[in-house]
Amino acid sequence: MDHIYQKYSGNVKLELNRMERLLEEMGNPQSGLRGFHVAGTNGKGSVCATLEALCLAHGHSTGLNTSPHLINYTERFRVNGTELPFESILAAYHRLEPLFERWDASFFEITTAIAFQIFSESKLQSSIIEVGLGGRLDATNLFIPDVAAITTIGLDHVKTLGGSLELIAAEKAGIIKSGVPLVLGHIPASPRRIILNRAKTLNAPVYLPGRDYVSRVTARRVDGIRFDYRFGRHIYRGLVTNLLGEHQAGNVALALTAFFIYANVMGIKVCARKVRHALRNINWRGRMQVLSTAPVIIVDGAHNVQGVKAMLDTLRRVWPRRRFRFLVSILADKNYPEMLRLICLNAEKIYFAQNSSDRAATLAQQAAEAVRNGVDYVEADSVAKAFQIARSELKPDDILVCGGSLFTVGEVLSVWKN
Repeated sequence: MDHIYQKYSGNVKLELNRMERLLEEMGNPQSGLRGFHVAGTNGKGSVCATLEALCLAHGHSTGLNTSPHLINYTERFRVNGTELPFESILAAYHRLEPLFERWDASFFEITTAIAFQIFSESKLQSSIIEVGLGGRLDATNLFIPDVAAITTIGLDHVKTLGGSLELIAAEKAGIIKSGVPLVLGHIPASPRRIILNRAKTLNAPVYLPGRDYVSRVTARRVDGIRFDYRFGRHIYRGLVTNLLGEHQAGNVALALTAFFIYANVMGIKVCARKVRHALRNINWRGRMQVLSTAPVIIVDGAHNVQGVKAMLDTLRRVWPRRRFRFLVSILADKNYPEMLRLICLNAEKIYFAQNSSDRAATLAQQAAEAVRNGVDYVEADSVAKAFQIARSELKPDDILVCGGSLFTVGEVLSVWKN
């Protein structure tokens, strides 16, 4: 892993020629895969995990490829709901290493190529592939799915994807393939028009929330949400998912719609009991994940302004008129002043750290926002130390929310696991 990170992680190049030639020499393992391709600013991981649960519940052998990982690299590769042993990934890497060297592949291209190869060799019935960055020039975009999805459009990775919702929408619309059904999440009108125009050009049928499928939250609890859902003849009342947050109802509804379209294509007989079971058992860590209930400790991977707004909305709906304690470490290339301004509006106290990413904002940069907003705070020299301090100060009725970055969530989960 040290070798892969050191040799390839700096070799990011958003273009598909290199990946295309690499996959050709591998025999195009992606060409035989069936399944889903999921893009979006936020929510795509939750959608992918929900699709995995639905496919497995209906007896389909399933591969899931997501990024980034929280703790271990193996999280990026799941077969039939289980992370691949590192030895299996290493064996695939060694077999393909001469090709990676020849084409000067990037870290993400290597990861994607390994996933395609292993899923192909495993002869899986369904593959779920999450876009890494953008869509149009993402290494995963050489996969042609049976159903595509775009979850949300927000301002993130603006240096790479562009500084407007419309530019970002154009990049994510690049995953649309000719004639392949596309399911959209809740996307503002202007970027949605960009996507719809691209879909029309490619004759790809589009399914929209509120028009083609509908979901309505009926109850919110610390262990998940209850909601009603309708898409054509698929009508469900009182669905329960173990994902927490109003926004997750939209993500799960999108995944349900994509799955029902896929089931029709693949001849899968949908079973209401299996659907309900799947939604109660979605395997997705670090997204409004409850670690403890007395006191309440939550980790959430919100790492941009849109994600923080969704996280805070969930907290306010579950615990109205409460203030919260936050453990925070945000990356410097994010809009951390605005993220922290929003957090400060809801904070009783903040525990600041600097996570292990070389892109992390410094303690001074983050603490300055707490000073500016008049919020009590503590600084710690690591996420683990900040978590230790925060836990020592918690009373049974307190609520601690840890996040600001997936790096931070991963480090908190490592401490919690140990």
